Amino acid sequence: MIARTWRGWASAATADSYQRHYETGVAEHLRQVPGFCGARLLRRTDGDEVMFTSITFFTSMDDVRAFAGEDPEQAVIEDTARRALARWDERVTHHEVAVDLAMTTAGIRHIDTGGTVGSRG
Repeated sequence: MIARTWRGWASAATADSYQRHYETGVAEHLRQVPGFCGARLLRRTDGDEVMFTSITFFTSMDDVRAFAGEDPEQAVIEDTARRALARWDERVTHHEVAVDLAMTTAGIRHIDTGGTVGSRG
């Protein structure tokens, strides 16, 4: 699995608008992408701005390329996001997911690279 990481910054006045855009427009678009495995949007105050870190997960780099185009490290920023954000990273990073610890109501679920799932409470 591939993790695609990107950051953008919004003013305090437009941060909620960006978050709503991610929850609706970005989510709807990503759900249509073959190989999309999930996403997280992290948010924190960064001086006078709010910094967002988006981590999206794809099955493979081929799936990332299908989403992002020929230059998979080029950020994909929709017009709605451009209006809500003050600035953003033009480039993204990609990492292979080595360990996935997913939270469940019973505790932490460990998914190893071989696809085996186990639980620890």
